[in-house]
Amino acid sequence: MTLGFRIIRDRPRPPEEVLAASGRVPVANISDNMHRIFAGGPQLRPFHRSGRLCGVALTVRTRPGDNAIVHKALDLAQAGDVLVADVGGDLTNAIIGEIMLAYARMRSVAGFVIHGSVRDIAAIAEDGLPVYTRGATHRGHYKHGPGEINVPVSVGGMVVVPGDILVGDEDGVLAVPLDQAEEILALTSAQQEREAGILCIIAEATWDRAWIDQALQDKGCEV
Repeated sequence: MTLGFRIIRDRPRPPEEVLAASGRVPVANISDNMHRIFAGGPQLRPFHRSGRLCGVALTVRTRPGDNAIVHKALDLAQAGDVLVADVGGDLTNAIIGEIMLAYARMRSVAGFVIHGSVRDIAAIAEDGLPVYTRGATHRGHYKHGPGEINVPVSVGGMVVVPGDILVGDEDGVLAVPLDQAEEILALTSAQQEREAGILCIIAEATWDRAWIDQALQDKGCEV
């Protein structure tokens, strides 16, 4: 394999039950249980109108403005994959558009996360296949390479390794490391139960708020 022109076909995949459960929890709660230090939020915004993203990372690294290796990745994609493209954050040229979106849907791809630009945003919004990206431009792409498939990439300050679980909702998108996915899911599920309980006591007007004064007093604040 030549550096810069590499296609790695093998990658791990999460258990189906872990993947399915990950798609049912809010990204914000996952972020809380990853200690809120993993990026990917403010730079990568949803361009589809609605719908959650959950799938397995199929990663691509390419140079700005070139999507040759992205086309090859779509040919290799399995159902439920999320194509994660590291384009260095460059916004000059779009990496995907309406035609590639249609092909991805035919291949049962779960969505896109692109650290770069897209185009045909009306078609993206109408189609509804999840697309998270930095921006949009009318300028098209080139198809010369170089590029690599299934290598670790960085998108929006977030490291994504092939096989990681990508989860996205209206708040943004996050990569859950495959080797920690079950632990993070368990912590997130427990948090959801706690928050559901808080919402119940708020509705009943019985939420004990003494903890706020205590926290402020602990910092020397007179309340």
